[in-house]
Amino acid sequence: MRASRLALALAATALTALAAIPTVAGAQDGPAAASYKAPRNAWGQPDLQGVWTNATITPLERPAQFSDLVIPEAQARAMEQANASQNAEGLKPTDPNAKVTDLPVDCGRGFRGTDCGYNSFWTDPGTRVIRINGQARSSIIVDPPNGKLPAMTPEARQRLAQRFSRNNPRAFDGPESRSLGERCILSFGTSAGPPMLPLLYNNTYQIVQNRDEIAILVEMVHDVRIIRLNAKPLPASVKQWMGDSIGRWEGDTLVVETVNMRPEQGLRGASGGTLKVTERLTRVAPDQILYRFTVEDPATYVAPFTGEVAMNATKGPIYEYACHEGNYALEGILAGARALEKEGRTPTSDPVADLAGEGGL
Repeated sequence: MRASRLALALAATALTALAAIPTVAGAQDGPAAASYKAPRNAWGQPDLQGVWTNATITPLERPAQFSDLVIPEAQARAMEQANASQNAEGLKPTDPNAKVTDLPVDCGRGFRGTDCGYNSFWTDPGTRVIRINGQARSSIIVDPPNGKLPAMTPEARQRLAQRFSRNNPRAFDGPESRSLGERCILSFGTSAGPPMLPLLYNNTYQIVQNRDEIAILVEMVHDVRIIRLNAKPLPASVKQWMGDSIGRWEGDTLVVETVNMRPEQGLRGASGGTLKVTERLTRVAPDQILYRFTVEDPATYVAPFTGEVAMNATKGPIYEYACHEGNYALEGILAGARALEKEGRTPTSDPVADLAGEGGL
């Protein structure tokens, strides 16, 4: 179902998503009316319920060709047209007689060699640039002003390098050493959140509210976030997938503070054990929610950073992502590692090298 390096590539490139199937444009085509007032539910809360998508071709970090957050509409249209052309190229069928060693060295979107397992038919990252208040955005990150992630601490750089190394000696020890996405525990990247960021596909969320809780069903790997309103935080010793999320209403904005994530979870090297994410969801139009988040992790980044994403209304329902069904890749990865070890060879993350008799998995 998934190969080892493909999973890493999905996690590493999901935030620079390109190509796919059109999504609902919604309110991103024009500025939200300053007088817009979100509808209320039965408890008098701003109503965020519905099915939403954050799919976009706007990357997390600002590309070098842009100096500002807001870009001219003509440039945004050019990006969307280039994406459509790349999408059309990616839709071309793969030669069924091709061997692993025939795969292209670089097939785009961050995939190389044996990671070239998806053509555009299977992906849905979005086709449009983020537009908020009618302004096209060059990056999800809005602070720092340069649209880049802050510098990482030396310890975090070392941790991240080991995690993605092809020669990580622990990478094939057992299922616990594999990624959360491969194990069908959480989404690739941080689609489940927090923060909830777009991926290569499955960028849909369903929000359901009651008086005391808000549930967010995440399409990718069928995650469900539970946000407890005006509740007491759990003890710091209680670590949870997606953390302990406590919400409150500030006017029309839902403010969610999340801590106590498990250390295996984080954003681009962030450690869930020291991570705090503050999210703000404001319904700014009938068919758009402005999603703003701030990430603080002093053990990983030298400063906090903030981003904004448009969540646009889309048609439901969300279909089940049956991750475990047919997931033969995880069993195959570990079985292949044991076979190599019996031959006295060291498993790596390079299948082509393995086929050439140089070791690898």
